[in-house]
Amino acid sequence: MNLCKLDLEACKAALATTGLIRFDEVLGRDQVLELRRDCLKWIDICTHYQIRYGINDGGDGTAHQAVGRGDSIDRFLDSHLFHEPLSLFFDGGPYALNACTPVGGFPDAAIYVHRVHRDVGTFIPGYPLRINMLVMLDDFTEDNGATHVLLGSHRYEEKPDDETFDRESEQLLGRAGTVVLFNSYVWHRAGRNITGENRVALTLSFGRPFLKPQLDYARMLGEEYGQGLSPLTRQVLGYNCRVPTSHAEWYRLPPERLYQSGQG
Repeated sequence: MNLCKLDLEACKAALATTGLIRFDEVLGRDQVLELRRDCLKWIDICTHYQIRYGINDGGDGTAHQAVGRGDSIDRFLDSHLFHEPLSLFFDGGPYALNACTPVGGFPDAAIYVHRVHRDVGTFIPGYPLRINMLVMLDDFTEDNGATHVLLGSHRYEEKPDDETFDRESEQLLGRAGTVVLFNSYVWHRAGRNITGENRVALTLSFGRPFLKPQLDYARMLGEEYGQGLSPLTRQVLGYNCRVPTSHAEWYRLPPERLYQSGQG
C-alpha cells in the first residue's frame, strides 16, 4: 500500500468535520485473507474463555486483545501503514494501542456491538482523545450488517435516541481491504447480518499514551518480547508508558524509565 500521496490537510479537515476518513481497498487480497483467517482463529480462542468463565454460553462472535501470537495481526500492527494519519489525529504526538478486537459479524447475531454506542466513556469537547480503526475483511454491504455511523457526532456528548440515529446515520459500505479511521467519540453501531455468511472485521483503537489500555500489553508480552520490537511498535504497544510497581523501577535513569518523557 502506498500512502505517500496522502493529503494530510484533507484528512485533518475530514476528521474535524465528519470525524471520519477512509481508504478504499488499500490492503491486498493476500493480506486480507490472512487477517480474516487469524481474526476467526482469535474468535475461537476467546470463545473458549467466554464459555469457561461464564460470560456466555457459546461465544458472542468477538475476540479481544488479539495481540502477541506472531500472526498477521501482529504484522499489521508492526507495519504502521496508517502512522501518518494516526499521528495527525494526535497533533503529531505519540499514541498507544488501546484495544484490538476481531469481530466475526455472524449471521443473525444480536450482541453489544449492535447497540448505538461510542467506544470511549470520557468526553472532552474538541480534544482528540482516541481514534478507532475498522479494517474490512469481507465486503461490507447493506445486507451483511455494515457499520452504521452518525457523521459529525464526535462533537456532541449526548447519545442520540435510536430514532434519530436510524434516520440520520449512514452505513460504511465498502470492499474487503478498505480501512476506516474515525474519532472514538462518533456514535455508531453494527448492522444486522441477514445473509448466511460472516462479515469479518478487525477493529482497533489508539489513544493518548496516558490512557489506560484495555489490557496491559507490555506486561502481557514481557520485556524479552519488547526488546525485539521497533521503536515505534514499542511505543504503540505501551512499552514507553508503563507504570512502575516498585521504588527500584521508579528510580531509574531516564533512558531506562518505564514511563518515558513526552507521553503526556
